[in-house]
Amino acid sequence: MNLDWIDPFLPYIWAMASMSLLFFAGSLLIIPWLIIRLPATYFSAQSRKPLRTASAYPKLNFLFTVLKNLLGGVFILAGLAMLLLPGQGLLTILIGVTFTNFPGKYTLEQKLARRTSILLAMNWVRGKAKRPPLVPPPKPE
Repeated sequence: MNLDWIDPFLPYIWAMASMSLLFFAGSLLIIPWLIIRLPATYFSAQSRKPLRTASAYPKLNFLFTVLKNLLGGVFILAGLAMLLLPGQGLLTILIGVTFTNFPGKYTLEQKLARRTSILLAMNWVRGKAKRPPLVPPPKPE
């Protein structure tokens, strides 16, 4: 079988394979660290108050928000890829959603955290770090 046609695409294949490996390794390190740092009641409140209302440095606040949303977008895209590739896809998507800002975000976070498999996985990670388990989100009304 002649595979000469693949030669021009080899740099792209290596780049995608490297990115996949990097995201996989990163997810194994970053996601548990983020899960451990969540407060135990993160998903249990009916609604969430905004963290910041005003800032002495609005331009810096805007830059921080843009960077945080970009990081969240990267986690969401990586999580979607991990649904097909090796990795913790749903957990990565949940972490990406927590970084982003959009209407209905808290409801989506609660819906994802209500899935038994996700909550068990997050509480398993927290248990290994000797942190209290996450309080499950309330049932929707």
